[in-house]
Amino acid sequence: METWLSSRAPGGRLSTKSRAVIHVLHTKPRTASYGGAAEVAQLAGTTVATVTRTAQTLGFDGWPALQQELRARYLSSLSAPQVAAEHGTLTDAPAAASLRRDVDDLAVLSRSTDPATVAAVARAVAGARRTLVIASGSYAGVGTALAHNAGLAGYDVQLHDGASASMVNALASVGPQDVVVTISFWRLYTSAVRAAQAAAQRGATVCSLTDSASGPLAAAADHVLLVPAEGVSFFPSLTPALAVVQAVCAELATIDPARTRASVEAADGLWDAFGLLDRAPRRP
Repeated sequence: METWLSSRAPGGRLSTKSRAVIHVLHTKPRTASYGGAAEVAQLAGTTVATVTRTAQTLGFDGWPALQQELRARYLSSLSAPQVAAEHGTLTDAPAAASLRRDVDDLAVLSRSTDPATVAAVARAVAGARRTLVIASGSYAGVGTALAHNAGLAGYDVQLHDGASASMVNALASVGPQDVVVTISFWRLYTSAVRAAQAAAQRGATVCSLTDSASGPLAAAADHVLLVPAEGVSFFPSLTPALAVVQAVCAELATIDPARTRASVEAADGLWDAFGLLDRAPRRP
């Protein structure tokens, strides 16, 4: 952690006070992840302004952005039982606590997401020969939404479970005309990391949905959509990731309206032919 933080400083140069801040972030990861800037400043023997300047020197907009990255790295170092213990026992209205956390995460997402990056991901998918979405476990739910909606918009987007042989076979044929989207948070799936690295080596455009700007998924990607994913229990929240996917698909649907309209109309006709939708009139 200390090496990573120090390496982000331009030319490796940091003031004595900033080094004191970094020492606190390194030696007290929980405080850095959940405490306020004032608490970090007190432990470092400096001021809140210095904590803010240190975060900016390290390439972040300010303390909240740096803390989000630190928290993602801290949680990724914990096991599922440890994460559950970190969040405490939810004996009082756990459902309400989960909903509040998702609302808070969406607020962070709204402030931190760059619309230009969302648009760049959509343009990459629109211009690709095909797009492979790599997602495993519960993250496959996010991947399903992306593949389904992008496919409905008229683009060749295929979801692959990271544990399947078909994913490896599909990756073997990707090239510069293709896009690979990896989706993984918290303790990253090895399959997602290897897929991103393999796709990059083959010249494909790599887009990653992840919660850490310094993790291996981000390192291998051309476009990174950072998503807060902390939940209230031992599993990550998928709500922010789904919101980002919806945003990408909304952009995608506007790139070539004629193509999307033709695709939707064709699909709608087949839905009727296959009897997939309940078209019965609703009672008043």
